[in-house]
Amino acid sequence: MHSESRYEQIFSSTIVFSIALIILGFIMDTPANILSGLYRIVTMQDLLITDYVYIAGAGAALVNAGIVTMISVCIIKFSGDPFNGFTIVEMGLMAGFSLFGKNCLNIWPIILGTWLYAKYQREPFSKYASVALLATALSPMVSYMALGSIHASLPLGLLTGILIGFILPSLSAYTYKIQNGMNLYNMGFACGLFAMMVVPILTAFGDKPDSVLYWATHYNDVFIIVMGVLCTSMILMGFYGTGVPPWAVWAGYRRLLTTTGRAPSDYLRMFGAGPVLINIGVNGILGIIYILAVGGELNGPTVGGIFTIMGFSAFGKHAFNIIPVMIGVALGAYGMHYTPDYPALQLAGLFGTTLAPIAGHFGWLPGILAGFIHSALVLQTGGPVAGLNLYNNGFSGGLIAIVLYPTITAIWKRRRPVLRDEDYYDLFEENDPIDISSWRTHRKESTRRSSHEMHPVYSGDAGMPPDEPEESEQT
Repeated sequence: MHSESRYEQIFSSTIVFSIALIILGFIMDTPANILSGLYRIVTMQDLLITDYVYIAGAGAALVNAGIVTMISVCIIKFSGDPFNGFTIVEMGLMAGFSLFGKNCLNIWPIILGTWLYAKYQREPFSKYASVALLATALSPMVSYMALGSIHASLPLGLLTGILIGFILPSLSAYTYKIQNGMNLYNMGFACGLFAMMVVPILTAFGDKPDSVLYWATHYNDVFIIVMGVLCTSMILMGFYGTGVPPWAVWAGYRRLLTTTGRAPSDYLRMFGAGPVLINIGVNGILGIIYILAVGGELNGPTVGGIFTIMGFSAFGKHAFNIIPVMIGVALGAYGMHYTPDYPALQLAGLFGTTLAPIAGHFGWLPGILAGFIHSALVLQTGGPVAGLNLYNNGFSGGLIAIVLYPTITAIWKRRRPVLRDEDYYDLFEENDPIDISSWRTHRKESTRRSSHEMHPVYSGDAGMPPDEPEESEQT
C-alpha cells in the first residue's frame, strides 16, 4: 500500500469512526434526551472529574465525542497538517476527553488563540494545528471562566481560551525538551504549569475553582461490548485489512514491541498500518482488563483513558512498556491505603502510561517504580491546578520524568544526562515512512554498543530511533 494513501486513510477512517460514535449514541438514547444532554454538557464547568456519561447520559456523551473528533480531524486535514502517527494520538485524545471535559463549544477559543499565534509568528497554521488540539486540555478553564467563576461571562471565557491558545505553543516547545521524551503527555505538563499560575491569580481575586467528582457506574456491560468489538476489529483490520501478509504484519508488531517508546516514536511511519492497528487493539484490551481487574467502572473518564492509550499506540505505547507502569500504580494504591478502584487511581492506572518510555528505556523495575510514584503524586498535583487541567496525569508524569531520567541515567547507568534538542513541532511535520531496517531498537541491544560509537540524532525521516542519541553522549 502506498504510503501517502495509507496516511490519507486516517481522515476517512476517523470520519467513519466519528459517525459510528454518533450513531451509537442515538442507539443508546432518544433524540430528545441527547439534545438535552448536549445542552447540559456545554453548560457545565467541566472541572475534573466531570463524567459526561453521568451528567448527560451515554448517548449524549458519545454524540459529543463523535462531533469533537470530527471537528478535530477536519482541522488537521484542512489546515494542511500532514497525517502521521501523531494524528492518531490526537484523535484518541480528542475522542477520549470529549467524554469528560472537552465539548463542541469550549475547544474553539483555544484553537482560535493558536491560530492567532501562528498569524503573529507569520507561519502557517498547519505547523500549530496539532498543538491547538492538544492545548484544549485547558478547555475546563474556558468553561469555568465563562460559566462558573464569580466573574463569569462569555467574553471572559472567550478571552481566556484565546490567551491559552496563544501561550501554549511556545511553552510546550520548551517543556518537551526538558522531559527527554520520557513523558508522552508533554502538553499535559505544559498545561499544568500554566494552570498553576492561573489558579493563585484567581484566588487573589476572590475566586477559587475546585475539583469535582461526577462518576457514572453500572455501564460496564455496555462498554465492555462496545470497546471489545472496537479493539477486536482493530486487530483483525491490522492482520487482514492493510494488504500486507498477516505473517509480515505479525513480524512488524513483534519488532514494535522491542522499541522503548521514547518520544518521538512514530510507529505508523516506522512499522506501517498493520502492526499499529494490532497494537491499538491489544492496548485497548489491556486497558479494559486493568479497569475490570481493579474492580473499576467503564464510564466516560475510564473509556476516555482507554481511547487515549489506543491513540498513543501509534506513538510510543505498547504492551511491554505500559504493563509495568500499570502494575506500579496498582501497587501504589494498595501501599497508600487506597484501593485501585478509587476513581482518581483508576485514571492513574490508564493515563499513568504516559511514563511508558521509562519502562521501555530503563526496564520493568524502573517502570514499576515510576507507576508507584505516579499513583501518589497524581493525587496531589490535582490540587494546585484545581481540576482545570484535563491532562493532570501528564503534569504528574512530567515531574516524575524530570526527576527520574537524570537520576537513573547518572547513578544507575553511570552516564551524563543530556537534554534533547529536537524541535517539538518536528513531531507533526513529517509523514515519510522511516527505514528502520538497520536500527537496533531493543533497549538491551543499544546498551551493548561501545561508548565511543557515534550516531546521528533522530530527525523524523532518517537516522537512529529516538532512544539512541544519549548513547553518543556517554562519558
